[in-house]
Amino acid sequence: MPDRPVGSSVDVDSGDHAAGDQPGARGVSAAQGRASSVRALTVRLAGSRLVRWGFVAITVGIGVYAISDHWAAVRVALDKIGFGTAVEALLCVLLGLAALLQMFRVLLGALGSPLPVRASAQILFIGQLGKYLPGSVWPVLAQMELAAAHQVPRRRSASASILTMLLSLLTGILVGLVMLPFSKGAAPYRWVFLFAPALLVCLYPRLLNRIIDRLLRLARRPALEQPLTGRAVATALGWGILMWAFYGLQIWLMAEPLGLDSGSGVLLAIGAFAFAWCAGFLVIFLPAGAGVREYVLLLLLGPPIGFGAATAVVLVSRVLMTLGDLVTAGTAAWFARRSRSAGSAASPGG
Repeated sequence: MPDRPVGSSVDVDSGDHAAGDQPGARGVSAAQGRASSVRALTVRLAGSRLVRWGFVAITVGIGVYAISDHWAAVRVALDKIGFGTAVEALLCVLLGLAALLQMFRVLLGALGSPLPVRASAQILFIGQLGKYLPGSVWPVLAQMELAAAHQVPRRRSASASILTMLLSLLTGILVGLVMLPFSKGAAPYRWVFLFAPALLVCLYPRLLNRIIDRLLRLARRPALEQPLTGRAVATALGWGILMWAFYGLQIWLMAEPLGLDSGSGVLLAIGAFAFAWCAGFLVIFLPAGAGVREYVLLLLLGPPIGFGAATAVVLVSRVLMTLGDLVTAGTAAWFARRSRSAGSAASPGG
């Protein structure tokens, strides 16, 4: 009956009787039940700590085997990279993280909570250390609590954190799609360039806001308090592309002494790192994309410089990226502690 709410006992009963009168309906219901059971089992397994760390252990084991198999070439490559080049590459990583910080600030300000650099750095850099735990939710939860100390509503900081990850992913895929086809070492992947126009359309602010709202709804998160403006989207995307450029340059600096071309090699390095990072990000049950990013980078860098040399670059890059996270988080924490100490000294009770 139309006056009764959907899902009432009468509706369910009548629906069951009606379905039972149709040929094959019971088979469909049984198939749907099996599919639901499979989905529930998949979610349970993905959320299992044992399964997650099992994947990490397997990944580490494969990595150790790959390093030992190419150790002679890896050792030579590490000697060629040198300490000075590694320091230059670390500087590129830190500049990339600075661009990420600006993207986060733009998005948080567009949502209604503009913050100075220091406060934004404390929220972003300290909070994102949670990415080293399996699952993508920990950085968001940490950033929500850190932002609350700066009078930013948790809902708003969560939206900014999710948007930062989403736009990082979108710009990373776009950079990979655009850069890889123009590099000599990635000729087999030129077909992916065909997807770039479709992704650019998705970045149109009006369509992007709809996509974001749909994703937030699927994630059972509240919709954005206000839609992103075209200016905010364009500025955030600009910082995102700059971030990938710096991250890719750290790869090129280390790979160039090992034989990577100084021209198209820059495009390959930027596109390969962005593509590999996105692949690692999408495998949410591994902490910080461990293993996946390295594997994809190895596949893309191996042909032009050799797999031994590529393994060395990949290993040093992982160390530098982790070091960059620790340096920025430590610096942000130091400034936060210094600010609290200054505030205590200035208070009447201090």
